[in-house]
Amino acid sequence: MSVKIRLQRHGKKGKPFYWIVAADARSKRDGRFLEKLGIYNPNTNPATIDLNLDQAVQWLHNGAQPTDTARAILSYKGALMKHHLDGGVRKGALTQEQADAKLAKWLEEKANKVTAKKEGLTKAQEAEKAKALKAEKAANDKRAAAAIEAAKVEEEVAEEVAVEETAEVVAEEAPAVEEAPAAEVVAEEAPAVEEAPAAEVVVEEAPAVEEAAAAEVVAEEAPAAEEAPAAEEASEETEA
Repeated sequence: MSVKIRLQRHGKKGKPFYWIVAADARSKRDGRFLEKLGIYNPNTNPATIDLNLDQAVQWLHNGAQPTDTARAILSYKGALMKHHLDGGVRKGALTQEQADAKLAKWLEEKANKVTAKKEGLTKAQEAEKAKALKAEKAANDKRAAAAIEAAKVEEEVAEEVAVEETAEVVAEEAPAVEEAPAAEVVAEEAPAVEEAPAAEVVVEEAPAVEEAAAAEVVAEEAPAAEEAPAAEEASEETEA
């Protein structure tokens, strides 16, 4: 029977995690398995891997073939390194103590690399957080300055509107006060101008009428005065 070390998918859509299992090569990917060797969670940074190192190496000794992803995981956790060293021990090239020391040294170096990576990620996260806070503060300051400027503009506009309204009220009331006396003056002066010529005409025409009448009377009475002496002369001649 051919055995594979592979991943079996679990988790919800968009956030999967996997079991590392030894299963029959003929079974389905998510079907029955022979033994669970660990878990692999790619949703964290760095990825979380929990592996039973001894059991994984035992399956490798027994001829199990890992898939590409499972091989990368086994190499990351030192299973392939231990499998290689155990092969040297079986051949007599190394003692068990030497193999264990080399494996411990390799695991320590790997742990240091993982720790350095985690610290780097932590620093990067802190720097990103500080940058985000700084950007947020700058945005808040900008919004506050914009609000103050808007308030100033509103105050200026309100003052201008108040001044304009005051000017309009004054402009509306002032002509009314000035026009009323002017209308009264015109009303008072107009009749005086019209009545004066009429009075003068009456005064000028009245003497003319009287003089004409007097002239007619004189004209009518003058011949009578002249005829009276003639009559007198006639009476005197008769007497003589």
